[in-house]
Amino acid sequence: MAPHFGSQPAGEWTFTLTPDVSVNPFIRKLECFAHLSGEDRSALFRLIANGRDYPAQADILREGEPADGILIVLKGFACRNQFRQTGARQITAYLVPGDHCHLEADLVSRMDHTVSALSACRIARIPADALRAATRQHPTLRKALQRSDRVDEATLREWIVNIGCRSAIERIAHLFCELHLRLSSVGLTTGMTCDLPLTQSEIAVTVGLSNVHVNRSLQALRRQRLIALSGKRLTILDWTRLTDLAEFNPAYLNLGQIGQIGHDI
Repeated sequence: MAPHFGSQPAGEWTFTLTPDVSVNPFIRKLECFAHLSGEDRSALFRLIANGRDYPAQADILREGEPADGILIVLKGFACRNQFRQTGARQITAYLVPGDHCHLEADLVSRMDHTVSALSACRIARIPADALRAATRQHPTLRKALQRSDRVDEATLREWIVNIGCRSAIERIAHLFCELHLRLSSVGLTTGMTCDLPLTQSEIAVTVGLSNVHVNRSLQALRRQRLIALSGKRLTILDWTRLTDLAEFNPAYLNLGQIGQIGHDI
């Protein structure tokens, strides 16, 4: 079984800076949380019309640097990480197209974590005062951003449960279910297939496992014909069985119809 995508069109997304806001992942994500008017969408587009490209593995903002504006991921995969003095790393959030980061930029002076590109990324940076001005003029935007921020908090709680209570294979299954639905919500899946530009090492430092455990768990998911991995592409072969294995309940993502069980693959 596969998730039903409601009115969200399937198909791959190509990055563009045209005024066609319907294909902009940030706008599409916020429309999961509130009905945006044409004026709301245009105001958002003006804020994020300019972006900067980062290569894979580049740091976008480092711990200790000035907290410089709100980051919006327009293309690619990024993450929040924290590092120990030993160099050990923990990924604490994935940032996929449409996600924002550091909405509280005007409340702190310096970064307490590092934001890095996992793949080639395009990032828009919005000054905090510009975003405040836009949300004053467009209160629906403020509501959508607040709801999106609450989902980020709920996702972090779910990641803590994942590391603390689930087995190795369950952790990875849960992560794959989550990422597929998050990408589906902004039109970045083709059927049950999506980009997954993550290494086994990056998955390991996300779910708190060794590389060996990750490799064994991926092999087990393949043997059970739950997933297929080809290059940097993930295909979910049996949505129902994978979600049952992970005890995945998408309610914390607050994506409405996205994630409801529907047609067979």
